[in-house]
Amino acid sequence: MFHVLLIEDDLDLAETVIDYLSLENIECDHASNGVMGLQLSQENEYDVLLLDLNLPRMDGLTVCEKLRKQGYDIPILMLTARDQISDKITGFNTGTDDYLVKPFDLDELVVRIRALARRRSGQVQRLQCDDLIMDLQTKTVSRQGQLLKLSPTSWQLLEVLMRAYPEVVTKQKLETAIWGDMPPDSDSLKVHMFHLRKAVDAPFDKSLIHTIPSHGFALRNET
Repeated sequence: MFHVLLIEDDLDLAETVIDYLSLENIECDHASNGVMGLQLSQENEYDVLLLDLNLPRMDGLTVCEKLRKQGYDIPILMLTARDQISDKITGFNTGTDDYLVKPFDLDELVVRIRALARRRSGQVQRLQCDDLIMDLQTKTVSRQGQLLKLSPTSWQLLEVLMRAYPEVVTKQKLETAIWGDMPPDSDSLKVHMFHLRKAVDAPFDKSLIHTIPSHGFALRNET
């Protein structure tokens, strides 16, 4: 069962959406203003956020922007009566993953939810694992407040690992992310992972990059 949050101040529309989603086996929490919605988003794990644009107390774009800057990668589907391309561009630039213009078909809403729920958002601006922080906006990586110097390849490897955290990333997926369909010799990834570990783990007491035998690599917050 998917678990979504609807942030919508139109209570009649919210009730209709919640009832319909329940028939589709989708559990839906509801917030009637932006401040409440932001708080629920921060306190709970949701598969998708359904976010109205025009909200009391805090508008939808501000909610979206705050979540992205704080590192939340929940997929966001913006619900709006605005159909101008400029409004959609503003939403995407703020961190929205998809748009649905009111009035919308409830069947289409369900299809969009299920598609978004299968992935995490690529719009997040801050990735974190324990004390390791990657800021995608400023293009910096730090650990325990210290800036780390990474090569472009190390940055790419770390970004893939941090987006997947705490899941395992296969060797093949890492090679594809760096070299596409034409990876170099078999030792190249091993060399680059050595340099990444040297930058990220060697100066600190706890290692975050772990080799998962026969599977690949993962970031893990373990001692």
